[in-house]
Amino acid sequence: MSPEEKRNPESVETEEKEPENGKKVSKAKLEKAEAETEKAKAELAKALADRDHWKNEYYKAFADTQNLRRSLEEESRSAIRYRAEGFLENLLPALDSFHMALEMPAPTKESMNYQIGFTYIYNQIVDSLTSEGVTEISPKVGDDFNEHSMHAVEMVETTDVAPGKVARVAAKGYKLHDRMIRAAMVYVAKAPQKAQEEKAPETAENQKESAKA
Repeated sequence: MSPEEKRNPESVETEEKEPENGKKVSKAKLEKAEAETEKAKAELAKALADRDHWKNEYYKAFADTQNLRRSLEEESRSAIRYRAEGFLENLLPALDSFHMALEMPAPTKESMNYQIGFTYIYNQIVDSLTSEGVTEISPKVGDDFNEHSMHAVEMVETTDVAPGKVARVAAKGYKLHDRMIRAAMVYVAKAPQKAQEEKAPETAENQKESAKA
């Protein structure tokens, strides 16, 4: 230590606190700088949190927009695909009338000629509907009853076909693509009451014989 340092030891401490530029930094300025630094850190943290929040909001809004777009596109495709549904429903009575008229035998040659003309017109209508995605459901007498494509108008007693089979077709059914517009209207066969009564004693006797055995 030099003689000057011995005489004035405080100068050493002062020099250690002074920055390189030779200016003294007061304690108040240091505290103020630290406070501003903390404030800047808090503002930065808030800005980052806001960024993350709005980023999530953007992704949510984008996902909602995409879902809405897909939903609208699907509705548009469905509307185009099934645009003929209302028209077909209104046309069903006319189709039923054609079907009933063509099923009846022509009593005269003149009416037979009319029937041939009606058949031609009916086939044209059916071809036009087929081009729009319409499918006829045309069960035949003797077919198995299908609950998915047929509607049972009534159960009728008959021996012409087995019970549970189609006994008579009242009206054809129609589908538009994969959508059922109307099921086929059919009469379903059931065994005559007399036949059921005759089978009942036989069943009872068989049960007695089985019990004895």
